[in-house]
Amino acid sequence: MTFVIGENCIKCKYTDCVEVCPVDCFYEGPNFLVIHPDECIDCALCEPECPANAIFSEDEVPDDQQEYIELNAELSEVWPNITEKKDPLPDAEQWDGVKGKLEHLER
Repeated sequence: MTFVIGENCIKCKYTDCVEVCPVDCFYEGPNFLVIHPDECIDCALCEPECPANAIFSEDEVPDDQQEYIELNAELSEVWPNITEKKDPLPDAEQWDGVKGKLEHLER
């Protein structure tokens, strides 16, 4: 089992989760984070740290966000690893909770 970052991270990119990860399984894109499914040890430390509530256990990913399971796996293979907390994107608060953000994902 692994954890998955879902839609609400897009254009927010809070990194509170990165700081608590004991195995450094987070990867960073321009406006989104992903979790590498083969590196995640399912410790659940990251989930409560996400201010945007964008992290889900793989078996609890909402039905309308199932594609994010594959997206996390795909992008974690090409994006650089992130191990330290950074400032969120400047307009993160405005984007938190907005639906339909997949079209805004920057690769």
